[in-house]
Order: sequence, then structure tokens, then C-alpha cells
Amino acid sequence: MESYVFFAVLFAAACHASWNAAIKRTLDPLATTVLIAIGAGVVALPGIVLFGIPAPESWPWLLASIVIHLFYFAGLIESYRAGDMGQVYPIARGSAPLMTAILTTVFVGERLGVFGWGGIVLLAAGVLLLSLRGGRGLAALDRRAVGFALFTAVTICIYSVVDGIGARLAGPGHANAYSAWLFVGIAPVVVGYALVRRGTAVLAVMAPHWRTGLAGGALAAMSYSIAIWAMTVAPIAIVAALRETSVLFGALIAVLFLKEPLRASRVIAAVMVVIGLVLFRLA
Repeated sequence: MESYVFFAVLFAAACHASWNAAIKRTLDPLATTVLIAIGAGVVALPGIVLFGIPAPESWPWLLASIVIHLFYFAGLIESYRAGDMGQVYPIARGSAPLMTAILTTVFVGERLGVFGWGGIVLLAAGVLLLSLRGGRGLAALDRRAVGFALFTAVTICIYSVVDGIGARLAGPGHANAYSAWLFVGIAPVVVGYALVRRGTAVLAVMAPHWRTGLAGGALAAMSYSIAIWAMTVAPIAIVAALRETSVLFGALIAVLFLKEPLRASRVIAAVMVVIGLVLFRLA
């Protein structure tokens, strides 16, 4: 992987962690999801005019991704309802890279090599370790929450592969067009889901936080747009795994700014993730 792609995806991961840290205590999971989806859609709207329309070959993949993202958001919301975000989120994000690597190897024909596979395994293990809080943390994991987290991981895996293929089919230089249409398409679908689940009351709850939603949506759109572009110039599985360093950035934010304790498990997990990143650079 080229250096500029590597560091661009790390920057995208930092953006992802930043908007999660900024908004996670603002609203409940459903309202937060809708707020971010709307913010990302609004920010991406000018991109439809600026970047144009992706090639027709990518449209089926684009539509499929919009539907898969609905299941992703639904799974993530239910995960948060059933368990603690600090444990559920790393399980979902840590399981996805291994699933994605297997899927791209079997169906896309990507070959990652020893360093690539080693990096993915170490990074995934480090991210999963961040979900544990010693033996008590492991014992406290709720089976229902873990089930929804693993379901969410499956959706992350599938939409990563779908978007990687779709962006490649969008045409040379049209990855940004694909991303813009994706975010604009996701927003009304997620809003419709929220209205079915909770009615118009969810919109009233969100209204006072629209600035936070717009800022978070902008970071979310930028973060995943970078990842989608990177998947057109690098292996999908490695880009998907690099995105999950957002969990490490989130842990750093929690320790440095939210004053959460620096546990030994976090230090070990951070070392594993860093070694995984080194292996990616050697891949």
C-alpha cells in the first residue's frame, strides 16, 4: 500500500473516532444515527452536482449498499440498546476485518500475503481486546448484545466489499461521485426507518442538536469517502481493517480527554494494533 493511501485511511479513522466521541453522549442511539445520516446527506448533496453521476455499472452496488447500511444501522442501534457501547462497538468493528478479508479472498480474488493477513489478525485482535475490561468485563458481556454486534460486523463486512466493488465500477476518478450519491441515498432511508420505529417524536428530540449532527455528518461523510476512494487503489480488506483503528483513536480520546483510566489491556491492545499497522506497511 502506498504511503499516501495508508495515512489517508488513518486520518479517516481518526475522523470517525472524533465524531463518535463528540456525539455519543448527546442523544440515544436511534436519534444519533438519524442525526448523523441527515448531516452526512446534507454535506454530500453538493457532491452530486460537483462530481456528477457514477457509471451505470456501479448503480446496482450503490443501491445494494444503501439497503445494507439500513441493516447496519438497525443492528448497531439494537446492539447499543442491549449492551454497553464501549464493549459492543469494538466487537462489531473488530470482527469485521477478518470477515472482509475472507470474503474478498473468496469472491474478489484479492491476495493479501503473509504480512497482510498478519496485520489484519493482529489489528482485529487488538480492537477486540479493547472491548474487554478485565475478567469482569468479559463476564458482563450480554449474549444478546454480542449477537447484535456480530450481526453488525457482518453488515460492515458486506457493505465494505459492495462499496469497494461499486466504487471501482463507478469509473476512473468517480469514487467521490459514488460516495456522494451513497450518503444522499442513505439519509432518507434511515429517516424513514426512524419514523416507523418512533414516529415524528424522534425529529423533535434531534432538532436542538442539528449543529452537532451537521458537524458529525461532515466527519462521517469525509471519513468513509476517503475509505471508498482508498478501496479503488488498494486491497479492500486492508482498507477495511485500517478503518477499524478508529476504535484505537477512540480509546486514546477517552483516556486523554475524557479522563478514563489507562488499563493494561488498553496498552496491550494498542501495541497489537500498532504492530498490525507496521505489517500493513510491509505488505
